[in-house]
Amino acid sequence: MMRMTIDVDAYFARIGYQGSRAPTLETLRALHALHPRAIPFENLDPYSRRGVELSPGALEAKLVRSARGGYCYEQNGLFMHVLRALGFEVHGRAARVRWGVPDDVVMPRSHMTLRVELEDGPYLADVGFGLLTPVAPLRIVDDVEQQTPLETLRMRTMGEGRVVEAKSHDGWRALYWLDDATFLAPDYETLNWFTSTHPTSRFVRNLIVARPTRSGRLTLVNRELTHRTPERPAEVHTIQSVAELRGVLEREFGIDLSRLDDIDASLERALVV
Repeated sequence: MMRMTIDVDAYFARIGYQGSRAPTLETLRALHALHPRAIPFENLDPYSRRGVELSPGALEAKLVRSARGGYCYEQNGLFMHVLRALGFEVHGRAARVRWGVPDDVVMPRSHMTLRVELEDGPYLADVGFGLLTPVAPLRIVDDVEQQTPLETLRMRTMGEGRVVEAKSHDGWRALYWLDDATFLAPDYETLNWFTSTHPTSRFVRNLIVARPTRSGRLTLVNRELTHRTPERPAEVHTIQSVAELRGVLEREFGIDLSRLDDIDASLERALVV
């Protein structure tokens, strides 16, 4: 029989959490800060044409016990199971990504997020938005700037839903749009299959790895490694070889590549994009 729970103790050890298990805003904030720093966003499986499993057992085996990361369905899927095990009321959502997308282009729902119900109202939790994963939960309220340790974000009404935006040096940039439609496990299986296998999916065509740090963000898109902090211009390094790329994945992002047979052929593709 498929196991439907996560080993919470193992998860806490993975992210370095030793605090309260009470389903409170304080607990949610602490977990939301630690999770993306410890479990990197990465799409090595879809990029190397491997399947992506979303069962609790598969998520635990990969993200908790195998020094691997994952993309949004894995990251937020794992986070949802943990929060529910702690007693939080959590509902799945699916967003349309707006980051880097022209205003006149309609994107499919391809990004998993979570709505967490707390005493003072609902919060958006998202530990899997890749290059700009929020490092704190956001109150679901319009037109209020919300400061996180790395960015200022806000939500505003757009049509039948809300758009989540990040403040940049030249104004506000949209991350994604979402509404209150609830998505369930079978919905995410379908979205995950499309996102991890369709030939036009950015996660099939590009290697994307990211991890926030205490003071900034470390991101890898194909061969470009970028370190961003609020105080300094971005530092960009172009990776020159598969050996160097392997070292970056293992050293900078803490990813164990030992169980990925023939991964070097996929990494070679990242150097010629």
